[in-house]
Amino acid sequence: MSSDPKMPRLARRLPLVGAIAAGSVLLLASPAFAHVSVQPVGTAEKGGYATVNFKVPNERDDSSTVKLEVTLPTDHPLASVMPESVPGWQVDVKKAKLAKPIEMHGEKITEAPTKIIWTADGKGIEAGRFQQFPVSVGQLPEDADQLVFKALQTYDNKDVVRWIEPTKEGAPEPENPAPVLELTAATGDGHHGGADAKNVAQDAKTTAAGKESDDGDTTARVLAVIGIVAGIVGTGFGLFAGRRRNA
Repeated sequence: MSSDPKMPRLARRLPLVGAIAAGSVLLLASPAFAHVSVQPVGTAEKGGYATVNFKVPNERDDSSTVKLEVTLPTDHPLASVMPESVPGWQVDVKKAKLAKPIEMHGEKITEAPTKIIWTADGKGIEAGRFQQFPVSVGQLPEDADQLVFKALQTYDNKDVVRWIEPTKEGAPEPENPAPVLELTAATGDGHHGGADAKNVAQDAKTTAAGKESDDGDTTARVLAVIGIVAGIVGTGFGLFAGRRRNA
């Protein structure tokens, strides 16, 4: 049985070739993951409020991201949208009239935010960097499993990448998918409208009652101390007066 002296050398090279091939696949696939996305800080419960981060990576080597425009869902309007200040960026929230008013905390809402626009004051997001844009949103819908936020990413060379393509279940991810926020079932720990407001009011009443009780206890203690001091002073004065009479 003959053996080929080249086989051991070939066997040693196979793992290296495989590693290079795998690395090449990862390098080719990496841009697909460098898209604008949205993730909650913790969880985004149905019917509650959440803070979410819009993550924007810069996938260009020769230009910087200087603008992000996020379109808010119109099928499930968000009445409360509050962006957090991000150093180096100006933010503007656009509102519009709702085709169908929504009810929130017992009040009818006739208009809601429709867009959030961040514009860089300086260089923006440079090559090899990313930026997160936090936003407090609510009240999240109770009858949906996710919210879709279409986004436009603008570079300083005027190029615009439109992250607006829907992701279909069972299908490959599109080239420019729209950011999707997954909603979780309500646990009762989130901020849920009227019930939460009642809890806050009850907490406020309890706190006020506790404060009044504390104030009453404090007053009683002060009066007791004053009475003790007055008694000691009176006793001392009586003894002193008695000694003077005896003298």
